[in-house]
Amino acid sequence: PCPIEVMRQVVDQMGASEITIAYGQTEASPVITLTRTEDTLERRVSTVGTVLPNVEVKLVDPETGADTPVGEQGELLSRSFMVMKGYYNLPDATASAIGKDGWLHTGDLATVDKDGYYRITGRLKDMIIRGGENVYPREVEEFLYTHPKVADVQVIGVPDERFVEEVMAWVMLKPGETADEEEIREYCKGKIAHYKIPRYVKMATEFPMTVTGKIQKFKMREVAIEELGLQKAAGIETA
Repeated sequence: PCPIEVMRQVVDQMGASEITIAYGQTEASPVITLTRTEDTLERRVSTVGTVLPNVEVKLVDPETGADTPVGEQGELLSRSFMVMKGYYNLPDATASAIGKDGWLHTGDLATVDKDGYYRITGRLKDMIIRGGENVYPREVEEFLYTHPKVADVQVIGVPDERFVEEVMAWVMLKPGETADEEEIREYCKGKIAHYKIPRYVKMATEFPMTVTGKIQKFKMREVAIEELGLQKAAGIETA
């Protein structure tokens, strides 16, 4: 999803007053939820809207599969005539993605409010478990976007011998701005939980991406392990 702060800038600086946000996946052909032009700006910049007609959505606990109540985070599942039949010649992948009852597991974490507006909070596979505490990269990224010097940011988990995983932020600054790792960490103190503050900060000029522009966090993790010398924590044998 588009970062909230970026969306505000699009509305304020580009004059796109009626812009809306859609959420979906290719497997869902592709839109599941959508904001509307008549929604308040706050809802259009902070949520992905409500469910489209003829589409079902529910949030479930990733571990138990039980439905989660309003306001609590869960994995977003969708069911409709628009959901794919399956991945071509990949029956195991299809069975993993779509349950016998037709629910598509998106792998996205979300919450829903009492009015039916959804907010994407992260990717299930990207969740960081630091010393038993769950850290959702999306939450930390959204906070770091509020730093006046930050243009873009990606948060990943890197291996750690003590906590199993630690939080790392890759930060791109706005043109002409300067900042170091300590400034970024100091900005977080007292504003987000201590275990969510990035232990490592990399000042980056680019992020690894696919040809279609998707961030490759697994490659960021590989680079971090090499640059930070975390091979032992990662269980990687080195010569």
